[in-house]
Amino acid sequence: NNGIAVYNRTLTLIQEASYMGIRLSKAEGEGVAWLKGIEFSNGILEFDVRGEDVKQHSFVGIAFHGKNDSTFDAVYLRPFQFRVQDEVLRNRGIQYISLPDFTWRKLRERFPGKYEHAVEPAPDPNAWVKVRIVIKDSTVTTYINGATEPSLVVEKVNHMHTGSIGFYVGDTSGGDFAN
Repeated sequence: NNGIAVYNRTLTLIQEASYMGIRLSKAEGEGVAWLKGIEFSNGILEFDVRGEDVKQHSFVGIAFHGKNDSTFDAVYLRPFQFRVQDEVLRNRGIQYISLPDFTWRKLRERFPGKYEHAVEPAPDPNAWVKVRIVIKDSTVTTYINGATEPSLVVEKVNHMHTGSIGFYVGDTSGGDFAN
């Protein structure tokens, strides 16, 4: 049974000149639009995503190796950090998490700078961004907008190596996904 199972969000369709896709509404807590009937282990995930330049309210990306609505890995962007002047904040433009045990807060406290990084060159925080994530065993490598150098390379912090994939939005965030 193909389709999408939406957790903690409302899904609407978007149709723009170059982008046909989905929009997830804003709400409290994490939200995911799971792609039903797909089991993913290793490979390449490519998609376009659009957040917004709203401080602390735009967290957009993809969940993978999902076991359920609260147990999954994710890589997401913080578009509002792409072009900030403060280098510490700019270095939080892209993030890896592994819920429920390894939230961004816990990873930042235990391993400062290891699971988040700046996105260079910095995209427009209100524009569509092309994301390419290469997952090979426990290594997760993320490229933004066709860059040859990755914006983030991390080793997974768990032993989940297969599961569902879905479009992810963080607490209070909505987001647009296409392609």
